[in-house]
Amino acid sequence: MKHLKTLQCIGDVAKSGSIRKSAERLSITPSALTRKIQDFEAELGTSIFERMPQGMRLNPAGELVLRHIRDQLSDFDRLRSQIADLSGVRRGHVSIAASQAFAHGLIPDEIASYRAHHPLVSFTVLVRDHMHAVEAVSSFDADVALVIAPPPAPEFQPLLVLFQPLCALMSADHPLAASQTVRLRDCLRHPIAMPGPSLAIRHLLQAAIVRAALPVNTVIESDSFEVLRSYAGGGEVISFQIRAGIPQGSGNLIAREIDQRDMPPTQLVLGQLRGRSLSVAASKFVDQISNSLHSQYGGG
Repeated sequence: MKHLKTLQCIGDVAKSGSIRKSAERLSITPSALTRKIQDFEAELGTSIFERMPQGMRLNPAGELVLRHIRDQLSDFDRLRSQIADLSGVRRGHVSIAASQAFAHGLIPDEIASYRAHHPLVSFTVLVRDHMHAVEAVSSFDADVALVIAPPPAPEFQPLLVLFQPLCALMSADHPLAASQTVRLRDCLRHPIAMPGPSLAIRHLLQAAIVRAALPVNTVIESDSFEVLRSYAGGGEVISFQIRAGIPQGSGNLIAREIDQRDMPPTQLVLGQLRGRSLSVAASKFVDQISNSLHSQYGGG
């Protein structure tokens, strides 16, 4: 256990780049933290940090050590989770990186359902765009990620892939609400609440708009889907979201699928770091959310 504490300290300094910041977070003195690192380096036979005026930075040996630390801590969490399961009481912690589209409905609902059966399991939810969600998995900040159209990354292993239609969000009395599917060109004749450039949906929309050479009357742009939904709920303004990202009970807001000739379905991906063994708690949560997504939105 003492060895694991040292590994945790080194991992924290690698992340913060500062002895002082890490010491404050770990509730120890900077001198004690420095001694821990120096003792580890002496035992290893090489330094793992470059001491720089602006802080601490891992050297190549340190990068190898950091990967070892992440593997060790992950394996220890999985061991604790397995031991807890032997007693019939599931314990543990699950960290999820999720696209903002799922942060206000799907993820909270799935966590509540899981904890109803396993109240001793805790969760961390990191709201990240598609690129940074994959990075969170790669850096061991998250066990799994649920993202829209993730970028190609060999270290990211998909566990579930669904194909989701893009929907136009509008008020129930909008002129286009009578149709079950809508054309993109018809949507763009109305004022648009446009997803911000950090969101995957924006890039998908932008590509379709460029292909169609259509003008856009953007009246509001935001990186918050909550803001976009609220604005689209009144008047003739339209916003956009994939089907699985639309919370249940959205009041006066309705969704109409965009014709696939204009916008083909996009990928919703649940994935983890390739080669990483998840804890029992994380693995069971993956099973639950996979089954839930399959039953609600079908496979792909």
